[in-house]
Amino acid sequence: MYWMGRHDPSAVAGRHLERDVLKRVWRFAGHFRAQIVGYLVAVVAGSLAGLAAPLVVRSLLNEAIPQGDRGWVNLLAVLLVAAALGEAALSLIARWLSSRVGEGLIYDLRVALYDHVQRMPLAFFTNSQTGTLVSRLNNDVVGAQSAVTSTLGTVVSNVVTLVSTLVAMAVLEWRLTALALVILPVFLLGSRRVGRKLQVLTRRSMDFDATMNAQMTERFGVSGSLLVTLFGRHRSEAKAFSERAAAVRDIGVKTAVYGRTFMLGLGVVGALGTAAVYWVGSQLVIGGGMRLGDLVAMGMLVGRLYPPLTALTNARVEVLSAFVSFDRVFEVLDAPNPITDKPGALSLVVPAGAIEVDHVSFAYPTASSTTLASLAGGAAHERASAPVLHDVTARIEPGQTVAVVGPSGAGKSTLASLIARLYDVGDGAVRVDGVDVRDLTLESLRDAIGVVSQDPHLFHDTVAANLRYAKPEATDEELVAAARLARIHDVIAALPEGYGTTVGERGYRLSGGEKQRLAIARMLLKDPRVVVLDEATSHLDAENEALIQQALEQALAGRTALVIAHRLSTITTADQILVMDEGRVVERGRHADLLAAGGLYAELYHTLLRDGVAPTSPLPSPATLGGGAARG
Repeated sequence: MYWMGRHDPSAVAGRHLERDVLKRVWRFAGHFRAQIVGYLVAVVAGSLAGLAAPLVVRSLLNEAIPQGDRGWVNLLAVLLVAAALGEAALSLIARWLSSRVGEGLIYDLRVALYDHVQRMPLAFFTNSQTGTLVSRLNNDVVGAQSAVTSTLGTVVSNVVTLVSTLVAMAVLEWRLTALALVILPVFLLGSRRVGRKLQVLTRRSMDFDATMNAQMTERFGVSGSLLVTLFGRHRSEAKAFSERAAAVRDIGVKTAVYGRTFMLGLGVVGALGTAAVYWVGSQLVIGGGMRLGDLVAMGMLVGRLYPPLTALTNARVEVLSAFVSFDRVFEVLDAPNPITDKPGALSLVVPAGAIEVDHVSFAYPTASSTTLASLAGGAAHERASAPVLHDVTARIEPGQTVAVVGPSGAGKSTLASLIARLYDVGDGAVRVDGVDVRDLTLESLRDAIGVVSQDPHLFHDTVAANLRYAKPEATDEELVAAARLARIHDVIAALPEGYGTTVGERGYRLSGGEKQRLAIARMLLKDPRVVVLDEATSHLDAENEALIQQALEQALAGRTALVIAHRLSTITTADQILVMDEGRVVERGRHADLLAAGGLYAELYHTLLRDGVAPTSPLPSPATLGGGAARG
């Protein structure tokens, strides 16, 4: 019954079914229409088949037994069994069809949502709550499915059962039918009062479940578990979880007691109604105004009357609650993607790798402009951010290596993200091979660019699977070659299962330097024309840094490279160095020229030497040149 479900009436207060939503749902379920019709036919037929038993018993008592007709008794017995088998078969058919429609809808909705969401720009994810997004793909999709199968079938079944039962009762004996309906207000009043209480308990139960699940989700991840361990908070965590679990337990007990009390109340009211029918009917039978078979049939029909009446009292909430889920699913499907291919976008067939940044200014978009308010939480009301880049101009010729240095927050990583079109520029333009990146297809642009970040992401999968993410058709020999070039093959070979070893969530089974070398190998396997290294060797020790530096010199040969400041050995050998500060390029040139100029670059460089840091040592991050922050 509705009050035992997960629907929240407060979510549909003041709402009504919109014709456009209904049309869209029907279009979305288009290739299931024949199965939906078959399901409804089976539901209706099953409801009507339920009338067979009372009518057969009526004929048995009124005609077959009084006439002593054994053949008629046998035939009625066969009909009774056939009706039961038919009702069971129809129920099975309805369940099979509803499951095909329901699971098919879940599949279609989830695939459509996943495909749409994973194509959204980076700003969508930085401003959306991951848990809320996952909920849309799970809870709301299932709720939308129930609108077409469970809710629709239940409403149709209850309506057919109610109407057919009332018609049958009225035909048999209208006076007893009226008597059965007299007790209805008591029945409905009790169901609504207890139902409201159970709705409140259900909402509280969902809230308690959410807080308990949130704690488990955060603490069971590698990062959360590490934080708990390092701060020695196991006891306090266990206590907090115990309190939340106790709240879930207590609300569950209350819900169970109220639910059972209500079911007992239903039984009592139903028994009173049945007793009234039998008592009055018996008087009629004794007085000759009614036959015994009609009385027994009426008693059986009364038992079919109250459940559908109760369910239909809240049919509107059931239907609207289910369609609210469709609204929420369509809301995400309709979320606009500002970074898409233009009509007639060009493809980089054989990219040369020339990059031009032409008077670019940029400010990060707000949550309200990149995601939905229902996904953003409090971030939806944030103010517009201040500009991060101001009139930045630079040019990288094909095959050149350009280093970008500057204090944390200077805009280095932001500049790199604009080249890969993770964001669109505010003013100016970024061009690859003379074409504005907004006029190129995203697929060809991303194929031409390889990025290795300071904290590369690895999936909870094998080493080989993480490498093949860049090139699914890569052979084992190609994996080994890329790993050797990144100086990570020996580490992989020493793992328990070699390239078949699972790296763990976010690659936590590997050290920071090993993760970065694996990410470099993945980039090399992709074989891009343009390479962006964003603090890509910041976690390497001196020995590994020397090895990877050799690998990068080979790997970057002939490629265009944009290197965010990470090692002085890379900076000093770059074809050009861009020095950024507060979103502007304040200096540019080669290492020797910038040192001679005595500006910010020379100040930073000499600070390192004064602190005793060798030219091949890593730049400190984020205190001076480095800073792998999103806007660094």
